[in-house]
Amino acid sequence: MAMNRDWKVENPDGSVSVRSCCWSPPGDHPVGCGMWLTVKDGKLIDVEGDEEHTITQGRLCIRALDLPEIVHSPSRVLYPMKRAKEDRGKDKWERITWDEAFDLVCGKVNYFKETYGAQSIMVFGGTGREACIYYYPLGFSTLQTPNVCYAQSGWSCYGPRCSITDYILGAGYPEIDYAGYFAERYDHPDFELPKYVVCWGKMPLASNPDGLFGHAIIDMMKLGTKVIMIDPRITWLGAREGNINLQIKPGTDAAVGLGLANVIIEEGLYDKDFVENWCFGFDEFAERCREYPPEKVEELTWAPAEQLRKVARLMAEKPVSIAWGLAVDQSPNGTQVGHVTIALAAITGNIDIPGGLTLGPPSSLLGKWRMETRKDLAPELWDMRLGANEYPALSNAMATTHPDYTLDALETDKPYPIKMLWFNSSNLLAPTCSAAPIRWHDAFLKAEFVVVQDLCMTPTAMACGDVFLPLPTTAEHDGIVITHYGRNSVFLGAMNEALRVGETKSDVEICIEFGKRLNNAGPDGTSTWNIFEGDTRDKFVPDFFSKQLQPELGFDFDELRRIGLYQPGYTYRKYEKGLLRFDGEPGFNTVTGQVELYSTLFEAWGEDPLPYFEEPRWSPVSHPELAEKYPLMMTTGAREYASFHSEHRQFPTLRHFRVYPDIEIHPDTAAKYGIAEGDWVEVENPFGVARQKATLVITIDPRVVHTRHGWWYPEQDGEEPNLFGVWKSNVNNLVPHFDIGRLGFGAPMKSIFCSIKKVEDLDGLVLKKSYDIVKEKDLLQKFEGVDPANIVDIHSEHRV
Repeated sequence: MAMNRDWKVENPDGSVSVRSCCWSPPGDHPVGCGMWLTVKDGKLIDVEGDEEHTITQGRLCIRALDLPEIVHSPSRVLYPMKRAKEDRGKDKWERITWDEAFDLVCGKVNYFKETYGAQSIMVFGGTGREACIYYYPLGFSTLQTPNVCYAQSGWSCYGPRCSITDYILGAGYPEIDYAGYFAERYDHPDFELPKYVVCWGKMPLASNPDGLFGHAIIDMMKLGTKVIMIDPRITWLGAREGNINLQIKPGTDAAVGLGLANVIIEEGLYDKDFVENWCFGFDEFAERCREYPPEKVEELTWAPAEQLRKVARLMAEKPVSIAWGLAVDQSPNGTQVGHVTIALAAITGNIDIPGGLTLGPPSSLLGKWRMETRKDLAPELWDMRLGANEYPALSNAMATTHPDYTLDALETDKPYPIKMLWFNSSNLLAPTCSAAPIRWHDAFLKAEFVVVQDLCMTPTAMACGDVFLPLPTTAEHDGIVITHYGRNSVFLGAMNEALRVGETKSDVEICIEFGKRLNNAGPDGTSTWNIFEGDTRDKFVPDFFSKQLQPELGFDFDELRRIGLYQPGYTYRKYEKGLLRFDGEPGFNTVTGQVELYSTLFEAWGEDPLPYFEEPRWSPVSHPELAEKYPLMMTTGAREYASFHSEHRQFPTLRHFRVYPDIEIHPDTAAKYGIAEGDWVEVENPFGVARQKATLVITIDPRVVHTRHGWWYPEQDGEEPNLFGVWKSNVNNLVPHFDIGRLGFGAPMKSIFCSIKKVEDLDGLVLKKSYDIVKEKDLLQKFEGVDPANIVDIHSEHRV
């Protein structure tokens, strides 16, 4: 269904308004928020929400509203740059032309391939950004290396959930049913409103994760849906009247899931028809769950037994949907958490029904294409991926190197040396995307040549980059937003270029232009990149996207621009209709053809085929000898409204909302350690330290603290050794390397012990340039129509 207005409109004042859907850069998930971008005299002067966009309905986050400041920020890099290898860590960049950049980089690529083999080149990608679609083909096809890496220990973001789903369900990502597939939304006759949405380790309002527009949950709450939060923190969403909080000890999610399943099975609340016809291994699963009665689970998880029973009974109703979050991934026990979460949806019959969990294929459209570019690699080269043989469960599903194994290889040159690195939108040292970041820093400096592709200068680029390739913002390039990267394509949105500042090139332009110049032929003798017609971006980029759309959807990129937003509709109970299996038979695309409560693949890989609980490896319980020294449990990684991981720190309006990183502490705990609101606090464990400012909250257990991730200080000295203050508040310094699950997934990002103390020596953390000069009244003038109460709520959420 096409939108009423043309996608490009000339206004009476000489400005031009362009309809688009937002992704990145700067960082964002593929939510595809609908927007109108107005440009005059070469400047982006206004951003408004697109009310015709049936998902976001004119609503925009503050990051999108602040695009004019971001697009024209002096902190952006707008031209290709290079510097000498001996000047790494120094601000000695010099501007070069794109032709010079092409010649320099292509020359290095060919040299390393000829001298050391293509496996000597490594591509690093970030998390959630548009580059997630393109860093795979950048490696596999443009550079023809098998070594593409997401560097976070245990691949601890989204990948574990996708892999577990592939093995247990044989499907793409299970997402809550928020009627996003339908143009009529909640009025569609096939849709049924969920009675409950369970947000398990997930705060969708701030994260809008991987394509889910989080505020759809608010829409459903208005219609009658209730929310159950399973989380160590009580969030704004969970605190709403009528919603339920199951507040748990960090890292004990598997025990919670097994306890919930215990109640559902023992009380006979499970869907007997679905279990009998579509589940494999129910008897064995039920026997495992009997080991976790609610009273035992209360001891393990701090969740009251009676509240556990209450939540289990509610989850057994229909329809109920589960929004499972990053907490599943960021634990060595996370594979079991994901397994039991899917099992709970299955035994209650809430999979692929209206108002339950929707399912997509394992990959489609751009998501499928990015994986298929591996065809450009010879089989023997593909088999050389670092860690692929050691961790087949990870390498088969994610098609990347194993991140922890990769760091070891960089440090030791075994099984072979890595000579060239390419960072695609990954500020790995200010991490989202690493554990033990100082080790990564030292390992990167061993490389002979490093390319960085990003929007702004970062600690990672300053530390080790030799060439910097500048990216355009989401307002400055054409593209397609696809939810869940093709694993559950609820909708597609067209990103339309409204302007271009400087001499930047988008991810897809870089892939194609470098690909054409390198002219790499795959084993079949053809080049992936030479099939896209034209030699300018206004020709080959639309042709690229049209070739993605035409075979599956029957229309080209110009048609997607015209309709603005494509919603494919949805068929429920596909397992009954033979629509999930490649052979067209009813059932699920697994080894047994059923939802595997007992996993045949896990068993084949030497893992327990049933979910189990493992106490967090670094807790006062697992290390009683260290309990007195490190008595608190630390969790981290909660999303924010005004930044995406380590991005947006240098934009004054957005930085205003969180000038410093903060550690959330219960008032009773703070008093015990002599800490007051706003004090600087050093958080420490056996692996490292970080400093953050105290925020006292009553919404966290006194035995738990929450720290902010992804912090650096763009206003500080960027050169080595300071690197924009990247080591000062870097909570990933407290996360150990290679502390992962048996299948290679998960790391203790969200469940590791620590101590806290007040510190007076601020180590240069008091800012010389304050971002706190932007007052609420200024924001209201900038974003006319924004309710001031909403701005204050964002800034002061959970404060005492």
